[in-house]
Amino acid sequence: MNYNLSTLTDVRKLFRERLRHLYPVNETDAIASLIIRTILNTDRLQELMNPSLAVPPAKGRKILKICDELSAGKPVQYILGETEFYGCRLKVNRYTLIPRRETEELTDLVIKENRAFGGMVLDIGTGPGTIAIPVALNIPACTVHALDFSETILKTARENAVLNKALVFFYRADILNPGWKPPAKYGIIISNPPYVPENERKNMHINVTKYEPAGALFVPDDDPLMFYRAIVRQGGELMLPGAKIYFEIHEMMGDAIKNLLTGEGFSNIRIIKDLNGRDRIVTCTYHDKQ
Repeated sequence: MNYNLSTLTDVRKLFRERLRHLYPVNETDAIASLIIRTILNTDRLQELMNPSLAVPPAKGRKILKICDELSAGKPVQYILGETEFYGCRLKVNRYTLIPRRETEELTDLVIKENRAFGGMVLDIGTGPGTIAIPVALNIPACTVHALDFSETILKTARENAVLNKALVFFYRADILNPGWKPPAKYGIIISNPPYVPENERKNMHINVTKYEPAGALFVPDDDPLMFYRAIVRQGGELMLPGAKIYFEIHEMMGDAIKNLLTGEGFSNIRIIKDLNGRDRIVTCTYHDKQ
C-alpha cells in the first residue's frame, strides 16, 4: 500500500493504522511523536501547534521504513539505537535489555534513600549501565562499580558512561560462576537480574521475545531465584556489615525472596510495590555471620 506522508497528521494516521495490532492508541501516538521529533528535528510544541507541518519526501521515506520495522515488532529503542532513562541518554542494541519503568522506580528509590552515601556501590548485571550511570550522577559522593558477564554489553555501558559524563568502573564477571575477586566490599548492592520464568515467554509481546536478549530476561522454571541466591550467598565476599541490598523482582516472587533472605540472615526486609501495585522491589540489610 502506498502512503502519502505530506504532513505530521499523515504520519500520525500511518502509525495508528500500521501499529494498531501491536500497541494501544496512546502508545502508538507516543511512538509517532518520538519518531517525528527525531527524524524532523522538531520539538513537542511544534508538533502540537502545527499538525500541518510539511514532511520532506526523503524524511517521509525514512519514517515509512521505520514504521515497517515497528510493524514487524522491532522496538523503537532498537531502531533509534538509544533511549532515555532517569534523565540519561543510553545507547541500546540487540545485546542489551531495554530499560523499563519499573527499573526507573528501583533507581529512584536507591537515589532518594542514599543521597548522602559516600561509600562503594555495586550494580550486578548492569547491562548498558542502566542503573549504575544515574546512581553515579545523582549520588556524587559514592564510588560506583558495575559488572556484567559480556564484554560486548560492557562496551555499550562504557560508551554510555562517557556519553553521560558519569564515572563508573566496569568489570566483566558472571555472578553465577564467581571467579571475580571484588576490589572492595560494598555498602550498597543493586541488581535487576533476569527473573521471568521461562514458562511466561509464550504470553509475552513479540517485541520482547523476538528482539530482546533472552538471557537478560528469562530464568528456569525450576529455579527462578538463581541469581538472587548467587548474590546473597556471596555476602561475605561482596558486602560490608550493614550493607543495603536493592533487588528488582518478579511480581509473584516477593515472599520467596523474603524467605531466601531471612534464611541467609538478612534483616530489615521490605517488599515495595511498583506504580501498578505489584511487588517489584526488595530491600534488606546484610549482617556478617562471623
